Amino acid sequence: MTKILIVGGGGREHALAWRCVHEGHEVLATPGNDGIARLPGARCLATADDHGAVVELARREAVELAIVGPEAPLVDGLADALRRAEIPTLGPGASAAQLEGSKAVAKQFMARHGVPTARHVTVRELDAGLAALREFDEAPVVKASGLAAGKGVVVAETHAEAEAALRACLEGGRFGAAGSEVVLEQRLRGQEASFFVLTDGEHAATFEPCQDHKRIGEGDTGPNTGGMGAYCPAPIVDAAVRERVAARIVAPTLAGLREDGRPFVGVLFIGLMIDPAGDPQVIEYNVRFGDPEVQPLMLGLRTPLVPRLLAAATGSLADEHLPGDPAATVILASAGYPERSTKGVELVGLEAAMARADADPELALFHAGTRRDPQSGLWTSNGGRVLGACARGSDLRAALSRAYDLLGTIELEGGQFRRDIGHAVLGS
Repeated sequence: MTKILIVGGGGREHALAWRCVHEGHEVLATPGNDGIARLPGARCLATADDHGAVVELARREAVELAIVGPEAPLVDGLADALRRAEIPTLGPGASAAQLEGSKAVAKQFMARHGVPTARHVTVRELDAGLAALREFDEAPVVKASGLAAGKGVVVAETHAEAEAALRACLEGGRFGAAGSEVVLEQRLRGQEASFFVLTDGEHAATFEPCQDHKRIGEGDTGPNTGGMGAYCPAPIVDAAVRERVAARIVAPTLAGLREDGRPFVGVLFIGLMIDPAGDPQVIEYNVRFGDPEVQPLMLGLRTPLVPRLLAAATGSLADEHLPGDPAATVILASAGYPERSTKGVELVGLEAAMARADADPELALFHAGTRRDPQSGLWTSNGGRVLGACARGSDLRAALSRAYDLLGTIELEGGQFRRDIGHAVLGS
């Protein structure tokens, strides 16, 4: 049994904790959440919001593996601090984490190392941005360069919409410092996919490819969110496409990071666009598991995860593909999301739904924004994305049907969820 510290408190961290516990390991989470706290063999411990406190917790608890879940502490150098304390850690150092911390840096990296991606221009001043905007025949995608919790991208349909998004960043300060630098990017056409690579910097273990749904509305409409649902494996990434991704993207990315003196240890999340010919290009890099994609990945994974996480953290990973069964998750969000969150609304039926999931190895409920009152035991919403109903099945249709069935037993006044997760593969 390995003693594992998981840093973070969202749906991603609950899914990772769930997987580690189900493999027989002890989990500490900081800060964790009330969903993690109810897992047998898991504890949630609050710490001060600084690296020293997390390192001290890991030392005091004799942690054998630390997993840094969210992107912000990775960009801020938490993995570096843990490694300096000689704690085996899964997560890139601050330098490598700039692949997500700055879309401008990521684009420069791709250009330097020949990784296929869309044409782009990086701007910091409004006048320069407006001039660059006019150089695009089709309205470009507008991206805040810094961390914006998955909400800093506008896929504009018109130049006027792109200009409004550009002004919101550079003139209106919509994303603060994260939007003080903007990447204007040629819009790619095809199907998006999420490709996850566990690496020790040299070797790579790849998970089943996923597809997620970023827009709040059905039919992929409305503003971007952190993700409203996901499933795996994604049929668009067949064996031939996977080979192209490995050769054209994964290999030069890992080699480029080594060449730049910032080898990557952790999970590299590559956002892909697959064109009709099956050729992949990189939309963006992320430097951790995606949420909600991690939820079906953890439920569907057929092979033990923790030994491979330890191998990556200690430089002894083997090249392999990690197979998984079809799985899907559907996200329940609170009223007003993604512009705002609604807290304190009762989650009716959640206790019964959790009991059902606990009794069925093909079901799971992953908490992202919930709270359990310690006196009354009442569960309420505590964030924008509240929870994910996740299921495994014989195929994607069966997995999605079971996920929707589980979610249908929970009521949240004003709650939002998409009814068309998986429409690209189900044909509806």
